[in-house]
Amino acid sequence: MSIEMAPNPSPAPASTRGLFTGYTLLFVGAIILFFLVRSVGETMTGPAPATTAPVAAAAKGGGGHGILPQVLIAITIVVMTSRFVGSIAKRLGQPRVIGEVLAGIILGPSLLGRIAPGTMTTLFPATIMPTLNTLAQIGVILYMFLVGLDLNAGVLRSRAHATVAISHVSIIVPFLLGATLALWLFPTLAPAGISFTSFALFLGAAMAITAFPVLARILTDQKMEKSELGVLSLGCAAVDDVTAWCLLAFVVGVTKAELGIAVTTIVLAVGYVAVMLLVARPLANKWFGSEAGRPLTTDLTALLLVGVLVSSLITEAIGIHAIFGAFLLGAVIPHESEVAKAFRHRLEDVVTILLLPLFFAYTGMRTQIGLLSTPMDWIMCAVIILVATLGKFGGTVAAGRWTGLDWRTSSALGVLMNTRGLMELIVLNIGLDMGVISPTLFAMMVLMAIVTTIATTPILTRLVPPQELAPSS
Repeated sequence: MSIEMAPNPSPAPASTRGLFTGYTLLFVGAIILFFLVRSVGETMTGPAPATTAPVAAAAKGGGGHGILPQVLIAITIVVMTSRFVGSIAKRLGQPRVIGEVLAGIILGPSLLGRIAPGTMTTLFPATIMPTLNTLAQIGVILYMFLVGLDLNAGVLRSRAHATVAISHVSIIVPFLLGATLALWLFPTLAPAGISFTSFALFLGAAMAITAFPVLARILTDQKMEKSELGVLSLGCAAVDDVTAWCLLAFVVGVTKAELGIAVTTIVLAVGYVAVMLLVARPLANKWFGSEAGRPLTTDLTALLLVGVLVSSLITEAIGIHAIFGAFLLGAVIPHESEVAKAFRHRLEDVVTILLLPLFFAYTGMRTQIGLLSTPMDWIMCAVIILVATLGKFGGTVAAGRWTGLDWRTSSALGVLMNTRGLMELIVLNIGLDMGVISPTLFAMMVLMAIVTTIATTPILTRLVPPQELAPSS
């Protein structure tokens, strides 16, 4: 079955020569435009060193009672708050994941830390934050493995040209707009001593991110993960974020003057994806396919979990984040197999109710919205949101039309790809830790991520009525 979004929802075939010519012009034009922006930006002077003390990352906490009770209390509060706020979000027409994101903001310095800093320090002392972070990362790794298990690779193969083209254009356009926006933001919001090139590269990369885990959760909450549009958007987001992480590795290499590391990351990432698709997938089809009829035993469950951890370790070592290793392993296992169905049934509730909210809450608790203190700060924040939306949504729609999708399908895909969520915050935290962006710009970009994510569901439900969300075959 397919989505009946238009009389002809399938993209018209494009010639190989036309695609190659389009890609060549796109990449060459993007490089030329970026160097034009860079030539102007490098003549500019960044802000002077700040005279005020930096905002503390977290208040010291803890005590002599041991870390386990504190961790258990923190997890209990996070899960209860996430469920409560998630229920409110659902009643307001938002997916539950938005409530989990906001729960993290509520429990962090942006709200609880401002009205009751002592309570926040007692409930979430700095001593337990590394443990919460570890549990959060494990949760999102397992969740992305489950997302991979749900992915219908057959539909992706039938739309390979559309998936790659849309994902790459939806990176290039917001990247260029972000780099151009850096001309305005650099004099006031760049950290002292950072070069314009590093600042512009990072801002462009941050604009290009699609929140893969959040997008997957929104699709699941909307029961769209198996629809043709859902599968296509997941594929685009997967390619988008792998490419964006490679781009981020390149930015880090430029900032640290270690370009060799960036090139190595890109080569190894492409190589690992090829191994998983060309070697691991045929083996998985043989072992777990419908013809094999293999049941999910305890030993096989342990083997798959070890495989998830190993694949995640490989991509983490490569430099493109552990979640992509987990997703890749899930994607190569036949989604209709008994093993995939049973594994999803065993893990889904534990991951989505207990572990995944920790991922959103931990990141939200590191965000300080109060850093935006002047009207100009809010104007800059609004411009950042506008530019980010125009780049991601506009680039996706243009690419969708180029590959033959109708206007409504392209627009729906553009709305989904504009979802940034807290995957964006992972990137922003990297930039903040490296000193590429300032705390104020960090807060603005966090708000951009939240706004673009909240806007996804209400717009999407108007573009795609529920009766048109047919699962892909």
